[in-house]
Amino acid sequence: MTAMDVGFVGLGAMGRGMAGSLLAAGHRVRVWNRSPGAVGELVAQGATAAAGLPDAFAADFVVSMLADDAAVDALLLDPALLAGARASVHVNMATVSIGLAERATALHAEHGIGYVAAPVLGRPGVAASGELNILAAGEAAALAQVEPLLTAMGRRTWHFGDRPAQAATAKISTNFLLACAIESLAEACSLADANGVRPTDLVEMLTGTLFPGPVYSGYGSMVAERRYEPAGFRLPLGLKDVGLALTAGAGANVPLPFGSVLRDAFLDALAHGDGDKDWAAVAAVARRRAGLPA
Repeated sequence: MTAMDVGFVGLGAMGRGMAGSLLAAGHRVRVWNRSPGAVGELVAQGATAAAGLPDAFAADFVVSMLADDAAVDALLLDPALLAGARASVHVNMATVSIGLAERATALHAEHGIGYVAAPVLGRPGVAASGELNILAAGEAAALAQVEPLLTAMGRRTWHFGDRPAQAATAKISTNFLLACAIESLAEACSLADANGVRPTDLVEMLTGTLFPGPVYSGYGSMVAERRYEPAGFRLPLGLKDVGLALTAGAGANVPLPFGSVLRDAFLDALAHGDGDKDWAAVAAVARRRAGLPA
């Protein structure tokens, strides 16, 4: 394998593991983060600290993993930054809106930079082990150039088309379904608990029969045990993704009636001080509605 020169922007819970996977695969990685602590952690693993965003974009390729549209817009869609960039392709691995994906694609094209959207499925531990599922879309030539980087970070790359907005759409749809699954688990467990059935027994039966797999077993145990910390995916990010789904639905005239229920449940959880907990803590709202201890 030929080592690639990569700038990595965004060293949060997911980004640290992803950058570490690139280093483990033998790539040369220069890292940048708004807070310096995570930079030191990656430098200790063999990365180079970028002097700033222009230095990160002076690499042959850039990978970014930021929290939301606002962060991507403010930090990475600066025309001056892109005009001075040496990078040939930017891979944005954050979950962002369809509108931002379209704007980013056009702006990068204006400056001769390929743009690939590659949001991921997996929690921080999965990112650290290089076992993410990656949902990718972009021009074929750009995807081919960055395929070794995606391979280093993920167990499989799922291709959704030649427009980056297609990958954004796939990820928004996926996270909307995950939120629906958590809410339905919460309501089912509340129904069971209110009628004398232990939620843990219900989840054990469900995951051993009708609903095997990581979503119902993982989130099911968290909901049944009311175990919402440590947060693998913080509740405010869940609210953000439900909002992205509602916006995408409105833009395409696709009603998402359950999305409004989810949005209000997440807001209820935030209002009750659960913002630092995992998004599975939305289950506490279903318990409160049922008159059960949250």
